[in-house]
Amino acid sequence: MAAMIAPENTPVWVDTARCKACDICVDACPAGVLSMQQEPTSTLGAMIAVIAADACIGCHECELVCPDFAIYVAEKKEVKFAKLTDSSKARQEAIANNGYRLPIDYKEN
Repeated sequence: MAAMIAPENTPVWVDTARCKACDICVDACPAGVLSMQQEPTSTLGAMIAVIAADACIGCHECELVCPDFAIYVAEKKEVKFAKLTDSSKARQEAIANNGYRLPIDYKEN
C-alpha cells in the first residue's frame, strides 16, 4: 500500500466515504481536534469533522483506533504539530460530555 500524502498544511484529515461515523476517533483524541457533526446524508445522521486542526498534537491515536482506516495524520516531517494545552484538554472534555459533539455554546478559554 502506498503512503498517504497529507494535503498541504493539514495535520489530520478524514475520508468521509470510508467513515461510518462510529465516533471512536473522537473519543481517542486527547486534544479535542475531532467532533461529530450533524450530517443528514449519513446513515447515523452525523459525520466526523476536524474542528480544531491547529490543535492536533500528531499522536496518531485517532488513526490507530479507526476501524475503517478513514482518518489520517500527517507525518511529523510534513506538518508542525501543536503541544497539548489545557484549552485543548478542556475542549475534549466538553466534547466527550456532550455525546462526542462540540457543544453549540462552547467558548475557548
